[in-house]
Formats: sequence, C-alpha cells, structure tokens
Amino acid sequence: MSQPSVSGQTVLITGGAGFIGSHLADALVADNDVIVLDDLSSGSRENVPDGATFVEGDVRDEDIVADVTDGVDLVFHEAAVVSVEQSIEEPEFCHDVNFDGTLRLLEAARRQDARLVFASSAAIYGDPTTLPITESEPADPQSPYGIDKCGADQYVRTYHDLYDLETVALRYFNVYGPRQTASDYSGVISIFREQAQAGDPITVDGDGTQTRDFVHVRDVVQANLRAATTEHVGAAYNVGTGDETSIQALAETIQETVDTGSSIVHGDPRPGDIERSRADVTKARQRLGYESDVSLADGLATLFDE
Repeated sequence: MSQPSVSGQTVLITGGAGFIGSHLADALVADNDVIVLDDLSSGSRENVPDGATFVEGDVRDEDIVADVTDGVDLVFHEAAVVSVEQSIEEPEFCHDVNFDGTLRLLEAARRQDARLVFASSAAIYGDPTTLPITESEPADPQSPYGIDKCGADQYVRTYHDLYDLETVALRYFNVYGPRQTASDYSGVISIFREQAQAGDPITVDGDGTQTRDFVHVRDVVQANLRAATTEHVGAAYNVGTGDETSIQALAETIQETVDTGSSIVHGDPRPGDIERSRADVTKARQRLGYESDVSLADGLATLFDE
C-alpha cells in the first residue's frame, strides 16, 4: 500500500532522531520543511535525514519548544521515555517528559494553530477485559508509563474539544523495525535478535505465554501520515496488526531464523507486564484508511537483512 502524501508543510518531529521519529522524518523530508527536535538520550544524530533541520533539545524546555514550533503547520510528537521499567524506577522523570512535555507541545501547537499527532500507547489499556482491544476498552494502566500516556492521550483529545485544535492520538501496540536498539529498555524483538546473533541465550521474561501485537514501523509511519491528513480529528486510534504472537513463539522464530544454536531460557516476569494484547484496528481502517501492510515474517526479514 502506498503511503499517504503530506507536502508543502513545515513539520516538527519531536524525538525525530529516534526509532519511529526518524522513519517519519525519512518519509516527510523530500516534500516538506522538516524540523527534528531530539535530546539524543536514546536517538542518534545519524538517524536524521539530510535536508532536515536538527535541533538538540528537550521537550521539557519551554523556550526550545517555543522556538521549534514557531511557524509550524504540523507536529508529530514522538519524544518520550518509552520504558515501562524506567518509569517504575523514575516515575517523576517519566511524568515530566511524557505528560508535562506533551502538555507543553499542545500549548505550543495551540498558539500556532498546528495539527498535532501524538504517539500514545496500548499501555493505557492495562490488562484488557476483552480481545481484540477496541478504543472503547476501559483505561487501566499498570505502570507510571501507562498512566502518563493515558493522561496525555486524554489531553490531546480534549484540546480538540475545548480549543478546536486538530489533534489525533495514535495508540501504538508493539512497534519494531530497523533502528530499534537492543537495550534493556527496548523492544523485545531487538533484544532477541541481538542475543541470537551473538549466540547468547534468548531470554524470555516469564513463561512466554504472554502475547503481543507486533506492528512494523512502516505501518506506524503510514498511520501517522494518515492522521496528518484525516478529517476525523479529536479521536484516538489503535495502531497494530490485529494479530497476536506469543513471546515464546517469537523467540522460537528468531532462534530458527538466525540458526546460531542459541537456547531459550526463562527469567522472572517483568513488573507491570500484561498477559495478552491484540489490537482491533477497525476504527483506524474505517476513518483513517489504515491497513497493516507488513506481516511479522516480512517485518523480521527487514531486521535480519540489516
């Protein structure tokens, strides 16, 4: 499926040197004036495409936010502390970035009358009561990260209701793809890949029966571009595939793909983890025209071909 077209705009991408933000910058830089704001705490300057204006700075800095939003038409707010574990260890810091930073961006967007597309998270749902998870699933976040994303998500939608600001919240499920780093706080696919390629044991937290909806970053970029052009603003949309994969099955698939003899070992469950997750993407399909275009097998191939 071809990507929607966004052109002739001044676009700010917070977190634009990071995993998802840099792929967005790649998709937009040819036809737009792209500004990337990133503090490089987890992103890399090398990820920023030629032609984009790079500003090293923090979304918590009111003066920098005011400068980079001056004259913008469109904001993609990707900057965040993305680790559940880190949010449990440092809840105040996570709140400052994920909640207060979002509110600061919303105020700046309101001053510029700029559309804002927000990177929300399926973590707001906590342990879901039904599967697949629809956007009407009651919010029950299980971590400071989920709580902050939940509050920011509601702020994003409320700014449309109160101020007629064009906003969209995209609730990402488990995003993976090129440029995702394998650290303690990164996606499980990146961690498993690095372990397997090094010939180390693939470490599964818990018994591996927990499931996730793994969505490739290319699909996430598609969803963002559709959110940037949709008439259906002031709403939240799930961004996933509609499929669920167990962590054990994922480990076995990567084990077979790499074929280095890595064993699979099990550790303690992660605090704040949920058991099952699968997105209902009906709303995004009907209102945004979104369709997941990358199967897990094809998406994994993009990683092992790097």
